[in-house]
Amino acid sequence: MNTKQQTIQKAVSVSGVGLHTGVQATMTFLPAPTNHGYKFQRTDLEGQPIVDADVDNVVDLSRGTTIEQSGARIHTVEHTLAALVGLQIDNVLIQLDGPEPPIMDGSSIQFVEALRDAGIEEQNATRNYFEVNEYVHYRNPDKDIELAALPLNDYRLTVMVDYNSRVISSQHAYLNDISQFPEQIAMCRTFVFLHELEALYKQNLIKGGDLSNAIVIVDREVNEGELDYLAELLHKPKVSVNRKEGILNTTELHFTNEMARHKLLDVVGDLALIGRPIKAQILAARPGHAANVAFAKKIKKLIQKNAANQVPQYDPKQPPVLDISQISNLLAHRYPFQMIDKIIALDENSVVGIKNVTMNEQYFMGHFPGNPVMPGVMQLEAMAQTGGILVLSSVPDPENYWPYLIGIENCRFRRNVVPGDTIIFRCEFTSPMKRGIVKMQGRGYVGGQLVCEADMIASLVKKK
Repeated sequence: MNTKQQTIQKAVSVSGVGLHTGVQATMTFLPAPTNHGYKFQRTDLEGQPIVDADVDNVVDLSRGTTIEQSGARIHTVEHTLAALVGLQIDNVLIQLDGPEPPIMDGSSIQFVEALRDAGIEEQNATRNYFEVNEYVHYRNPDKDIELAALPLNDYRLTVMVDYNSRVISSQHAYLNDISQFPEQIAMCRTFVFLHELEALYKQNLIKGGDLSNAIVIVDREVNEGELDYLAELLHKPKVSVNRKEGILNTTELHFTNEMARHKLLDVVGDLALIGRPIKAQILAARPGHAANVAFAKKIKKLIQKNAANQVPQYDPKQPPVLDISQISNLLAHRYPFQMIDKIIALDENSVVGIKNVTMNEQYFMGHFPGNPVMPGVMQLEAMAQTGGILVLSSVPDPENYWPYLIGIENCRFRRNVVPGDTIIFRCEFTSPMKRGIVKMQGRGYVGGQLVCEADMIASLVKKK
């Protein structure tokens, strides 16, 4: 799985009819900055309102996932979101001049192809994964639906479907590596059973449904009169079935388990509404959109529960955002006052830096030689240097500025820091910069425990 956030290099558009609304629309994917996430924009409405792709914005689950915010509604978002997750794209603005993304062929493959044509660009920020740290379970006993998330340092999905049908036997699909999504899952199309088709039309759904964008499963015997009626319903001169029970118009399947794979695609798209990439083993038995969204809400609640105690994660095997040479190019500090060894996360609002504390630090010669403890003032200096990198990164020409610490408030030291410790510093802006002055909150952690914290005020001064 990718370490860095990604967006696309340029705008790209697709056009077509919406599955349920039947409205022709053009959908345009545009590059977006780090930590933007997925947002839809209704360009056909007054004010061009934005709709966040968030599980809390789900308002309807009638054969698809519909979101709404500020009076703007987007129908059937799951195939679009699945394509973005499957390509590990984190930040995109999705402009839409209608109420629903085009259904295309009923899968995600044409979105994947368009996004690949636009080019994928790595961004200077780490992906904000949530690693599921406890068993999460959802069950609907009435429909015999179950979904579960198990702790795993990866993202894997397994889906089982069973429709008690003589045409479709019990099917399984799995995805052991998200990078396999474009080739193994993206082209798997949506499907509907014949006995559901007329009812959906009567519910004012699938107005854009067509044999070119959905698989119709014939799960009972049909006579010629019924086939003529179906042809009229689907606006076709004639429809047929390859046997008394089978697939309408003898549509060839991409995989024998295409239905299970499409359900996996839906799970990927619906879980994108959690709002950040997750690491977990997902198991789903007979999933549907309502269950997927209820399950996504449970995971989001777990994220919120953990948010207050969340410590920046540090994997020394991963490449840094800034190494020591790049830090030296930004900050003027040199030995013995160069305190930060690497930057592992950096975006518009926050930064995470690493300080490896060794017995070779110059201050240990005189600071409790028999009981070496890192002076609090040096912890604060290291935190301030981490924040200085954040402040400098907010201007296009950091080489022309000096960052100065001009204020400290609410400073606390929670426990001793000693040789052998690795301090993880996280600094974030608490107010926008005004006239070169900005406020930050800084915290330092060792072994998952808070060791120091302070509110800092910094000034960005142009070099003469």
